[in-house]
Amino acid sequence: MPSARFHIMTFGCQMNANDSAWLARALRSLGYAQAEREEAEIHILNTCSVRGKPENKVYTELGRIRLLAAAAPEKKILACVGGCVAQQMGEKMFRRSKELRLIFGTDAVALAPQAIDFLVKHPGQRLSLLDFSPELTEREQRIELGRPAASAFVNIMQGCDNFCAYCIVPYVRGRQKSRKTPAILEECRALLGRGAREITLLGQNVNAFAQDSQGDGTSFAALLRRVAALPGLARLRFMTSHPKDMSQELILAFAELPNLAPHLHLPLQAGSDRILRAMGRGYTLEEYLRLTRALRAARPDLQLSTDIIVGFPGESEEDFQATLTAMQEADFCASFSFAYSDRPGTKAEGLPDKIPRPLALERLARLQAWQAANSARILAARVGSQAQVLVEGPSPRPATQGDSLSWQGKDACGFTVHINAPHSLDIAPGALLTVKINGHSNHALLGTLCRA
Repeated sequence: MPSARFHIMTFGCQMNANDSAWLARALRSLGYAQAEREEAEIHILNTCSVRGKPENKVYTELGRIRLLAAAAPEKKILACVGGCVAQQMGEKMFRRSKELRLIFGTDAVALAPQAIDFLVKHPGQRLSLLDFSPELTEREQRIELGRPAASAFVNIMQGCDNFCAYCIVPYVRGRQKSRKTPAILEECRALLGRGAREITLLGQNVNAFAQDSQGDGTSFAALLRRVAALPGLARLRFMTSHPKDMSQELILAFAELPNLAPHLHLPLQAGSDRILRAMGRGYTLEEYLRLTRALRAARPDLQLSTDIIVGFPGESEEDFQATLTAMQEADFCASFSFAYSDRPGTKAEGLPDKIPRPLALERLARLQAWQAANSARILAARVGSQAQVLVEGPSPRPATQGDSLSWQGKDACGFTVHINAPHSLDIAPGALLTVKINGHSNHALLGTLCRA
């Protein structure tokens, strides 16, 4: 049995988090033990290059690993970098760290466990796994025994064909490749059999599922219907959707599938048609708002969240105001917003009229202030109602009643709910509880368990 211990640090999106979880299961199946960073011999960085800050964190973390190696040379530290930064930077990353011995790209996650095992046994070797595969290779699904997770994530595709002007994803994750429907359903069944109650389907653009050479003819809406019909599934979610590929069939699914959660993350990116054209998004603001109206007609309790880029090259104050107005019309419950930054190799990197960083950050602050107020208003409107909450585990918030414990979960719309429940109740992750909403914080709802 291997004696080396591993630690994984994950940057970026939920797909990266899901890849890291699979990699951890695979390494444990090979006999390696998971450990905290200070105790580990194998350090794995699963990276993101969508924005500059996570990329900078990777190099900072490599420096910390170098210090750990210098402090304990007998541990024979082995560093591995995977994901988007690895794909983008390639083998030149080896020059940044003598401890770095494996670089694996976004198509090579399935090969990483065996590569790490090889490197542990051959200390003088280095490996790079950076080629894009023409096909999406199914990796062995390692579903562990033990206490089940309430929510599970299933990747249904890899890569993207959209080439938005600001986005590096097609360059570091490759062109779109979809998994086969039977493999997806098999993984979902296994997760539900282990005890999961909620499944989230993941992809760079799930709306375009199977619209590639590897597609098996199943539309994304048809896939949703097949997953929704699996026994034991309480809730179904998906992300991320591109507005230009949102079909009428998918909109109708929100009306017709009771366990399809009434929450959709639908990136807008900008509210100005001029900026949307420059971004290469493929829709106008009116087309986007028409989608939001159709979705809410199909599911009146639907909550929408979004992504916004502020300070895209050439953005005027008028363009920015159009984005604020669009956010008000769409009434987003949450938004993930960022000031634009150049990503190497993208079309936007070469655009003129870059917005000064202080101005972009000032606009971002205004937008986030509006969103904070709107999120608080939406949360406040839920006070006094009841919600079905899927328990995820103990809450970090202390209980507010002496005979209670504090639990945390999510309601159907995706809002975090902190729950006071009596000590005497045996509550486990995966339980669905009826909760009376009594209050809210900046980002969550507060409630008490309803008596039967």
